[in-house]
Amino acid sequence: MASKAATAAVDFTRIYSSLGLGKETVAALQAFRKRHGDAQRISGQLNAQPTTVDIEHYRSVLKNKAVVDEAEKILKDFKPVSYDVSAHVKAIETFEAKAVTKAKETEAQIDVELKDLQATLANIEEARPFEDLTVEEVGKAHPRILEAVETMVKKGKWTVPGYKEKFGDLSLM
Repeated sequence: MASKAATAAVDFTRIYSSLGLGKETVAALQAFRKRHGDAQRISGQLNAQPTTVDIEHYRSVLKNKAVVDEAEKILKDFKPVSYDVSAHVKAIETFEAKAVTKAKETEAQIDVELKDLQATLANIEEARPFEDLTVEEVGKAHPRILEAVETMVKKGKWTVPGYKEKFGDLSLM
């Protein structure tokens, strides 16, 4: 009963969203939870049913005692069939193994993304304001800009293509 109370207290939607599980993993977990709930419900219904047969009641009601004797013999000789559930257990174990590997992959991806985000955040916090940057610092950060400027100067181009179209001509003459 403690497990039912614990299961009822768990907010699975919050867990799914906070762990960032993939759609396949969430769907598989929800299907598994549904099958588990159905199995528990059916088990409860079957456990509530009576399991004994009152043979004496049938002897008093029925006139044909041979039928009752035959039914009693069949009930005494009845042995329930045992099923080999190893295939089902193996399927559950493979599902569990897949779920664990997916969870580990997701954890690794989240760790990498978290490290990248922390590095980006640290870079943003340590960055100087744009106004304080010099041309040399921008050139060191992006050498392609220096190369583009050098080729433009070598070709004698002193204006940036598309600048006038975007910002207009600010010359007074």
